[in-house]
Amino acid sequence: MRYFITGTAGFIGFHLARRLLQDGHEVTGFDGMTHYYNIKLKHMRNAALAQFPAFRPVTAMLEDRKALEDAVAAAKPDVMIHLAGQAGVRYSLENPRAYLTSNLEGSWNILEIAKDVGIGHLMLASTSSIYGANASVPFRETDRADEPLTFYAATKKSMELMAHSYSHLYKVPTTAFRFFTVYGPWGRPDMALFKFVKNILEDQPIEIYGEGNMSRDFTYVDDLVESILRLSAVVPSEANRVDNEKAETLSRQAPFRVINIGGGQPESLMNFVATVEKALGQTAKRTMLPMQKGDVPRTFASPDLLVALTGYKPDTKLEVGVKAFVDWYLEARSELEPSA
Repeated sequence: MRYFITGTAGFIGFHLARRLLQDGHEVTGFDGMTHYYNIKLKHMRNAALAQFPAFRPVTAMLEDRKALEDAVAAAKPDVMIHLAGQAGVRYSLENPRAYLTSNLEGSWNILEIAKDVGIGHLMLASTSSIYGANASVPFRETDRADEPLTFYAATKKSMELMAHSYSHLYKVPTTAFRFFTVYGPWGRPDMALFKFVKNILEDQPIEIYGEGNMSRDFTYVDDLVESILRLSAVVPSEANRVDNEKAETLSRQAPFRVINIGGGQPESLMNFVATVEKALGQTAKRTMLPMQKGDVPRTFASPDLLVALTGYKPDTKLEVGVKAFVDWYLEARSELEPSA
């Protein structure tokens, strides 16, 4: 099959593109190569994908409508998977405009083009952040998610709503998936695992927010990719409506569905730190800090809908995933360091 993926120089997009290429599919990757974090890592990911003859990279911004249109026209995709966007909860406090242009204007361009080409299945990356400080656990897709605590979360919720309207108006089959703390090799330097490993190895203190009294539903990246691939074959329609009103989110007005991708096994932050220490064989120096603006005390996915649709849920143990990241980081460390 032919896939068009935005964000292939990013963490999740890279892993998804590589898996599809390994499975024999064609992938056109569209990425802005922004400098939000170490651009060397993005170039390393692109170089790894370039080893596959069926990979075609395009470098342009989501806001560049003409470049996006041309890339999709050349790719003639069966499935479009929109993973690109401005990520990071804390950075949205510093530069909200980046989220406005990328996550709203860029996503609108994707919706317009998907409508124009009559795409067979449009898939969009959303986030568990839209649940805010939801008091009910586990977080179900049918829970109210109208009180985002960050502008990042607000833009992702807005993207979901825009996508539903396009799905209804133009019959674009659309799946929006909500990620839960994805981690693994090739991960982003702004995320906790990368920071913790780097600082511990350099004998620098790690910053632990919320005095360590937080928990996250960690999702190993290979499990996430497997979930996306299985969902790509489940094009939203009445034919695959799940007989569980507490779980099903298939719209009554459109071929549109929202779905969590998470295993439903939250881990405490302090257990996460201990797992990193064990993988490195070193004890971390710790700086305990209060909760930051926009942080939530916990995330906890209900995987019921994912399991009902695919027979699968993320289940990689935290110690296995953390060790895989550490092994990758130790090998890639010298390449990631700034040039002299």
